[in-house]
Parts: sequence; C-alpha cells; structure tokens
Amino acid sequence: MAINRTPVLKRCRALGLEPTVLGYDKRSKRQLIRSGRKVSDYGLQLREKQKAKFIYGVLEKPFHNYYEKAERQKGMTGANLMIMLESRLDNVIFRLGFARTRKEARQIVGHRHVLVNGKTVNIPSYQVSPGDTIQIREKSRGSVRYKEILESTGSRIVPEWLEADQGDLKGQVKALPTREEIDVPVDEMLIVELYSK
Repeated sequence: MAINRTPVLKRCRALGLEPTVLGYDKRSKRQLIRSGRKVSDYGLQLREKQKAKFIYGVLEKPFHNYYEKAERQKGMTGANLMIMLESRLDNVIFRLGFARTRKEARQIVGHRHVLVNGKTVNIPSYQVSPGDTIQIREKSRGSVRYKEILESTGSRIVPEWLEADQGDLKGQVKALPTREEIDVPVDEMLIVELYSK
C-alpha cells in the first residue's frame, strides 16, 4: 500500500492550507516564499486537486476513479466529487469527533473498531448512506484512547447532515451532505477543468 510520508505542516504550507482543516492544532513558524512567480492556470488547477487529495488522504488512482463516478452521476460533477469524498467512512468518523485527524480515523477503521449498521467495516473508503448508524465497537469504547480523543474533539462542531452521540460513541447519517455543507477550502471547478482537458 502506498503511503504519503511528507511532513503534514510542510505539505500544508506548500498547498496554502491551514493545518486545522486536517484536525491538527500545530502551526508552522516558517513562511512559504514564492519569489513573485506567476502561477499558470494549469498550476492552479493542479494545486486544487493536490489539496483535495491531501485533505481526504486519497491517492491519484482512487481519486481519478471518484472523478469518473462523479461525472457519470446526475448534477454538477465537482459537487458530486466533493460529496463522494465527504461521505467516505474515515471522513465521517473524523466529522463525528471520534478521531482527531482523518489519518487517525483511517487507522481506527482499518483496525476494525467501527461498526456500520451493526457490522464491522474495515474499509476507509466505504461510502455511507443516509440512515446508516456508525459506532465504535463495544470492546474498544472503554479504552483510554477514546477518552483522550473525546476530550480534544469535544468542542468540534458536528455537521448538520450527521447526528453524534459522544457518550455512546455512536452517530447517524441523516442525509448526504450538500456542497454548501462541506467546509473544505477546495475549488472543485478547477479540478473538473483539469480532468476535462
């Protein structure tokens, strides 16, 4: 399995992202200095794609597959792409506040701590549907790890399309998110332009 080992703050600085978008509290003291170079249209489009891939932790091939699926669906391709990325199981765990970062959420799913509608799911890219109940399995709930996670994510706002029960480490997908409800700083139209060349 391919893993991106680039330091997070360095990557955030290069892409012009706030680390808080990824769930990190740290801030880089360094400034990115681009010596007055003008970025081409292609450069801007590529940066938006790299941002989306980095935020959701998706590699190139799966990301392209998401784009192709989004293109086949009704509606705006860019909005469909963002909705599909947002409704990944690892992202939903992060949004519910059961993980500090999306990377940690991915690990929690991979280690078989998550039940979807009562069944263990260990695929981070699993697409959730409206009405799905997501919970941390009974065995894992009492661990110190989840107490620490809830302490640090307690103040995080759960999106409208999700319902979270922090005490029971349980959540429900009320509906799929609309593009307006996704607070990720990505201009998906530039990604569509990039892929439609």
